[in-house]
Amino acid sequence: MRTYAPDHNGRGLKIGIVQARFSNEIGSAMLAIVRRQLTALGVADDDITAATVPGALEVPLVLQNMAASGQFDALVALGAVIRGETYHFELVANESGAGITRVGLDFNIPIANAILTTENDSQAHSRVREKAEDAAKAVVEMANLLKQLNAPEHELKESR
Repeated sequence: MRTYAPDHNGRGLKIGIVQARFSNEIGSAMLAIVRRQLTALGVADDDITAATVPGALEVPLVLQNMAASGQFDALVALGAVIRGETYHFELVANESGAGITRVGLDFNIPIANAILTTENDSQAHSRVREKAEDAAKAVVEMANLLKQLNAPEHELKESR
């Protein structure tokens, strides 16, 4: 049986990040944590590109353009959608999530969706660090896994 061990070595990877500015305090904190975690995993700071957009619904379009550019090994979506008193929360959460997933599948590129969906600000603040760190680890691992899966047979790094 061929198995692939998780590889969190970010050396040589190029990562794109899109941060929604709505609930900017949360998104900005997540961006700083993702950047710090990516560099701790070996991604060069010059290999990290970040863009901001007004809100979560705009994130998929910029991710799509980053993916289409062919310049990135993986992408990260950051932000927060916090429930209000209207149906808008469900619309934004569902549509941004579906758009992010579609971009990843259409372009065969890993995307960590770290757009928080919470009931209130307190829940969002309590999840910032864990979700941001997890997103950085996930994109590095997934970028490396896809490289291994798509490598010619003789280049495969596998664990047995």
